[in-house]
Amino acid sequence: MARFREVLKNRNFFLLWMGQIISQLGDRLSQMALIGFVYMRAPGSAMQIAKVLSFTIIPVFIIGPLAGVYVDRWDRRRTMFTCDFLRSLLVLAIPLFLFYAKNLAPVYLIIFITFSIGRFFVPAKLSIIPDLVDKEDLLIANSLVNTTGMIAAILGFGASGVLVEWLGAKSGFFLDALSFLISGTLIFMISKKFVVDMDFKKVGKEIMEVIGKSVFQEIKEGVCYFVRKKDIRFTAGLIFALWSALGAVYVVIIVFVQDTLHSATKDLGLLVMFLGIGLFLGSLVYGRFGQRIAHYKVIFASLVLSGIMLDIFAIGIYNYPNFILAALLALFLGLIVAPIMIASNTIIHNVSDNEMLGKIFSSLEIVMHLGFLLFMFISSMLAERFSHLLILVVVGGLLIVLGVFNLFFTRKQAWLS
Repeated sequence: MARFREVLKNRNFFLLWMGQIISQLGDRLSQMALIGFVYMRAPGSAMQIAKVLSFTIIPVFIIGPLAGVYVDRWDRRRTMFTCDFLRSLLVLAIPLFLFYAKNLAPVYLIIFITFSIGRFFVPAKLSIIPDLVDKEDLLIANSLVNTTGMIAAILGFGASGVLVEWLGAKSGFFLDALSFLISGTLIFMISKKFVVDMDFKKVGKEIMEVIGKSVFQEIKEGVCYFVRKKDIRFTAGLIFALWSALGAVYVVIIVFVQDTLHSATKDLGLLVMFLGIGLFLGSLVYGRFGQRIAHYKVIFASLVLSGIMLDIFAIGIYNYPNFILAALLALFLGLIVAPIMIASNTIIHNVSDNEMLGKIFSSLEIVMHLGFLLFMFISSMLAERFSHLLILVVVGGLLIVLGVFNLFFTRKQAWLS
């Protein structure tokens, strides 16, 4: 604890640390305010939620690879506070000018631009830490940022859900804009000077070069690497299946919780908070004891248990709409799901060449969000014709089948290696 306190005495790092905590709260407020906004305009519509949320995901494909390159070329501190100030102004425009507009196209555009800007903020935040602390403090600084960021995100879901339901979606956008303003101000106050290498006259040309040489080239190299490396190809397929399942249940379960617990955002936010606590605890437990079990075996077993728990959650809440029961089931679901991504990432680290890791994880990011986005829309269309309970139960059943099939019918060396 003494070492943590010493690092937090570093004024520049403390400002970054506080700024990223507030920024995490702002991100959660954004999501809950959007859900509350859709609930006000089209209650019970999974498709409308899917449309809005798709504009928060699409920047991953278009802006994500580009942002990582430019963050290394720009002043990271300036990039971060500029991102926060811009996001504050953009979010503020929704309650001031667009909240009651009949045409939602401008709202979709603002959401897309806001989350596109956010793709620059995240790598800048992760990259600036070595500029602020001594080398021997890097591990502690990263631990503080990651752990407190996760805690802030978990608690932020609960707090934002309550605030949006209590104050209304419009107030949620105002609070979101304020959080970005405070975060940007704290980061602006970081006093250390950084070298700036930015020529605005060359930006347009460089963007085209980056797109041509970096984005498509890295995707192509990542795909070719998948084809050549069996373990990576197999693991990428499992990750795609998992995120497809997440996309399939995401908007459906939002509407399902709203309908069964009769709450627009409060209970939803608190349930996500309990799910996050489960993910956090599951990560700790698996990190402590998971080395004793083959990684693939952990993934397959977790898929089976996740499918069972999803079905229990859906059927249980449908028949007994009680928040305490829902919270406990969400907590257990988080515990069960947590090992899947940890084990998957560990497999990728173990079987990949070091110089290919960046390309592999960049490609995996696209694989994950492609599955999520595609099946989010498919399940939203199905939700217009079938009950939300049926969709959740079917997705849970498919996870069980996928896990059981791989546990018993794939070759042993595929998961014992």
